Order: sequence, then C-alpha cells, then structure tokens
Amino acid sequence: MVASIGGLSVVAIIAILIATFSTVDTSEGPWLPIAVLPTIGLPITLVLIIVFAVVSIVRRRRIADGGQ
Repeated sequence: MVASIGGLSVVAIIAILIATFSTVDTSEGPWLPIAVLPTIGLPITLVLIIVFAVVSIVRRRRIADGGQ
C-alpha cells in the first residue's frame, strides 16, 4: 500500500513535468487532480513508513523479551 501511494505520486510528478515541458496547459481539466495527488500522497506515504517502522520495532522488542 505504501509503495503504491508513493509510486503513484512519483508518476504524477513525472506526468506533470512532461506535460509542462510539452507546453500543455496543466491549470485545467484532468491535470488539477493529478497536480494535487503528490501533495496528499507523499505525506501519507511518509506517515505510513514511520508507522510501519514503529510497529516493527515494537514487535521485535516483544519477541526479544520473550513475550508475545
């Protein structure tokens, strides 16, 4: 899930760059949601990676302490 959100955001950034260099008007039509996607997707990806790291650390500590 994290990789798909982050990957989709990166693809959206690349699409916007290509469209901008191709002189396509990116201020209207379907380009608006594509432009907003990285703004939402990249922070969500960062938060999910941090949550995954914390959960993994807690799980490993419980296993190392001999608990469930």
